[in-house]
Amino acid sequence: MPRPRSLSTGKLAAAALAVIDRDGLAGLSMRAVAKELGMSTMALYRYVRDREELEGLVLDLVYGGVDPTPPPEGLWDARIETMALRMRDAFGAHAAIVPLTLTHRHASAGSLRWGEAVTGILADAGITGPPAAIALRTLIAYIVGAIQLEHLGPLSGEGTAVIAALPAGEFPHMAETARHARHIGPDEEFRGGLAAVLRGLGAGAP
Repeated sequence: MPRPRSLSTGKLAAAALAVIDRDGLAGLSMRAVAKELGMSTMALYRYVRDREELEGLVLDLVYGGVDPTPPPEGLWDARIETMALRMRDAFGAHAAIVPLTLTHRHASAGSLRWGEAVTGILADAGITGPPAAIALRTLIAYIVGAIQLEHLGPLSGEGTAVIAALPAGEFPHMAETARHARHIGPDEEFRGGLAAVLRGLGAGAP
């Protein structure tokens, strides 16, 4: 296959993201991206070193849709909620790449800018030092986990229905909780869980 006249970083990232959206993160390879672009695998190596670099490009592409500017006003927890919702909106549309936010967190400019904004908000609330490090990790863990749960095991899905139908004599609390869970939408679930996390962080603030 002929080499494209021009192959920008954006086109590379978009092609890799298309592969992941269609085939999952495990489906990402140099060969798959080359096929997506209509070029040979060897030609692709002229533009990118390996799969790891492709992952970084994809992460930067999606983080490009996350405004890293912290809200200038409001209570600290409301400001962090805004930052969390921005991340959820961007990555929720491409849930398969969410694990990359962890493996590339030290090298992604978008990840670092988002983290800088959040830690700045925490500092404004008096949460600094080790508590800030734990708070940031806790927020990331919640956001990443919530996005994956929403897409892999949504409350409205078959799994919740199965749990709701469990024998009440053996699993009374799980069955009862699942019956309520079936009526909770994804936005209510995310915001409710985030509010619980923020309340916990606030309890440890000065």
